[in-house]
Amino acid sequence: MAKLWCSLCVITILELSHVAISRREQVPTPPLPVLPLPTFSQLKWQQRELIMFLHFGVNTFTDSEWGTGKENPAIFNPSGLDTTQWVTVAAEAGISLMILTAKHHDGFCLWPSKYTDHSVISSPWKNGRGDVVHEFVKAVEAAGLDAGLYLSPWDRHDRRYGHDLEYNEYYLAQLQELLTQYGSVNEIWFDGAKGKNAKNMSYYFTDWFAMARELQGSINIFSDAGPDVRWVGNEHGFAGNTSWSTINSTLLSIGNGSIIDYLNTGDPEGTNWLPAECDVSIRKGWFWHKSESPKKLSQLLEIYYNSVGRNCVMLLNVPPNTTGLISKPDVHRLKQFRTAIDTIFGVDLAENSPVKASSQRGGRGGGFGPENVLDDDHIWTYWSPSEDGNGDHWIEMRVPNGGTGFNVVRIQEPIGLGQRIVRHGIYVDGKKLVEGTTVGYKRLHRLGEVIHGGDVRIIIKESKGLPLISSVGLHFDPYWKPDRHLIF
Repeated sequence: MAKLWCSLCVITILELSHVAISRREQVPTPPLPVLPLPTFSQLKWQQRELIMFLHFGVNTFTDSEWGTGKENPAIFNPSGLDTTQWVTVAAEAGISLMILTAKHHDGFCLWPSKYTDHSVISSPWKNGRGDVVHEFVKAVEAAGLDAGLYLSPWDRHDRRYGHDLEYNEYYLAQLQELLTQYGSVNEIWFDGAKGKNAKNMSYYFTDWFAMARELQGSINIFSDAGPDVRWVGNEHGFAGNTSWSTINSTLLSIGNGSIIDYLNTGDPEGTNWLPAECDVSIRKGWFWHKSESPKKLSQLLEIYYNSVGRNCVMLLNVPPNTTGLISKPDVHRLKQFRTAIDTIFGVDLAENSPVKASSQRGGRGGGFGPENVLDDDHIWTYWSPSEDGNGDHWIEMRVPNGGTGFNVVRIQEPIGLGQRIVRHGIYVDGKKLVEGTTVGYKRLHRLGEVIHGGDVRIIIKESKGLPLISSVGLHFDPYWKPDRHLIF
């Protein structure tokens, strides 16, 4: 009898296990990714949305943009330099990554490089014993932010410039100093800028990139051509209305002005994940000039919508002044900017809306339902239609009438599985309000009118593979005037 009981127990356990396994086999799996995909570092970079550049050096004291390389280091003497103030300003503006010009085109180094005297060593600041890079990195770390550095390839001071082997060895030596002596560096910034009459010079970018990767394994390398982050093709902060994170890097080269449009829009057939960074200054110039004032709030918001709102990261330059501080007008404008962003996006009218979709992968309870677009995870939870869905894929929210209404629609893709959406439209109660192309990490559409309620439907008209949407938001922007034209 005991043996029979044990046998029945074993049979029951096996049957239950089989049922459990069968149920697990029925749980729908995620769709295959659409290659290429971002790296972990690229994904983290994309989610920053807004980062800061700080142009600071001898140009700050000569009231110029491009130094000659003949400046006397004695002019560099910021009497009240306070990198903690820079970092506090950045943190209050919601910025998590700050990039400092360790060396600009004039060749003056903000750290005591052992390979040149054209640096803070020869300045009266702290009697030649100061190190701006060190103070900057320590202040950034203390605030829990991340640091980046810019080391200009063009050097108008050093005699080795123009001699390929000598200068590239010099450049790599300085790159080693910056990437080994100052802790973690999250982004290194290279560019191809140089004057028309500059000496002929071949930069060993491949060697530089390999060295950066060896010394800082999780670093993102920026240049016109990546390899991790690409230039957007202009310096006013606007990405293309169509903006792909994918591009074919074999078609890119640093300093090549003929590929501006390609950089601006990316390539739907691109074989490399190489998202764009939109660099722009809060003032007209990149270095601080007493005669200049910060851009209007409306201009900064316009740039935000056309950079962050077009699947890019906005790199906003905020230059310290001759005292070594970020000027009060710039501090004030940054606070206004942060307040405006929080005001616009702090309330989401879609948050508690009923939501439905054309179909759902795995059916109801499969984990890919339309309710996922209303949660807080914008990367790894998402709505996916079924493989056999007929016609256009769509997702719809019912927004009750009343209240302030909305005039901004936010759409996000789970880019961890690739960028997919090629064309989409936005309709309210059957009326088409937007005809759009790419989405990517974030797409922001400002409407020509305030919508106070109705059925808001997003239709995916073309995609690479199954379209996936990770987040949708409906927001009210009180600063937006559709008939206003931006003037720089």
